[in-house]
Amino acid sequence: MATLLSKLAWIGVHYPKNHLLSSPLIFLPSYSSFFVLKFIHGLSFKCARVGGVEIPDNKRVEYSLQYIHGIGRARARQILCDVNIYNKKTYELSAKELVTLRDEVNKYLIGGDLRRFNALNIKRLENIKCFRGLKHVREEELRKYKEEKVERRRKKRALIRKKKEQESK
Repeated sequence: MATLLSKLAWIGVHYPKNHLLSSPLIFLPSYSSFFVLKFIHGLSFKCARVGGVEIPDNKRVEYSLQYIHGIGRARARQILCDVNIYNKKTYELSAKELVTLRDEVNKYLIGGDLRRFNALNIKRLENIKCFRGLKHVREEELRKYKEEKVERRRKKRALIRKKKEQESK
């Protein structure tokens, strides 16, 4: 058992309580060790990595795609229509379907690239010193209805201060 553990590479697997292997994490470099873990110890692992994110296996693909930053309900449905995958769970996908899904997802701006794109746009607004850029610098809300709400709060606080000043005199 110790030699098996010494040959394996780190990967995160959770064991049931009172399992033979005492370590919470095990290692997996070769197919033979995968075979031992799967059939002898009853552990199985499979995860789909799409767009740089590991998506859940036990959910429908439509919902598991939404774990990727930049893909919402509408875009996930559009991607699945383009790839012709309907009503499947992630673990039911074949290797070919997974490859086509990855290719389709990579056509969009997602993940870290999308975050970087948005951050650069905000920096541009701050550099040209437009209204929205200044709001970002001051970390204020950008939408008008929030401004009105904040203004009401300021007025209430000013009234409370005035009343306290009058009472103290």
